[in-house]
Amino acid sequence: MEDSTSKAWLSGAAYGMSSGTAQLPYALLRFYHQLGLSDSEVLLLIQLLGFRQAEFNDFPTLEELAVRMGLAPEGIARMLQRLIRDGYITIGEQRDEERDIQYERYDLYGLYAKLAVCAADEAAHVRSEQMKSHASHPNSNTVQKEEEERNMFSIFEKEFGRPLSPMECETISGWLDQDRYQEELILLALKEAVFAGKVHFRYIDRILLEWSRNRVKNVQDAKAYTQRFRNGGR
Repeated sequence: MEDSTSKAWLSGAAYGMSSGTAQLPYALLRFYHQLGLSDSEVLLLIQLLGFRQAEFNDFPTLEELAVRMGLAPEGIARMLQRLIRDGYITIGEQRDEERDIQYERYDLYGLYAKLAVCAADEAAHVRSEQMKSHASHPNSNTVQKEEEERNMFSIFEKEFGRPLSPMECETISGWLDQDRYQEELILLALKEAVFAGKVHFRYIDRILLEWSRNRVKNVQDAKAYTQRFRNGGR
């Protein structure tokens, strides 16, 4: 007896699932409380989605909705009025050209628009918190990079015998961040400029550019290239 009951239940469950499924936006479950929707109102919206997707019924009657939800038609009507008043749903007209029939349908665009605003606000809040966290707790790579730039600025200021201008600091940062020159190469280019008696940024930049064009990747390559250049064997 128990076995036959179990089979009957499974058969009924299979029939129920095979009769169709309805998809609903996860954002509705996530943000409905934030929007001020009640559980009953959310269930009503889900029923409207179910009627449309599984039964191709865009405008179920109050009685049909009442039977599904176990409520009086008057209660369904009050919830629908509230959802319409607050812009969650509208009642629009649709025309079937083939059958020459005009019919009404529930339009849930307002609901989707409100959910999209909630999702966008949440994403913006998350980004803001991440930026605050990053600013107050920079990772070790960021700290190391900033420390390297400060050390680089100090070395240049010592060789130039004066504080660097904001433009000069930006140039050094560009060599490191945009051109991806190694710190050792930049310091070697500075040393070459001092050796040549041309301690200015344009000359250092020309050295780095020349090395880059000739595929100089590290200090050893730069020293070998410079030696060949001084020996006249470029």
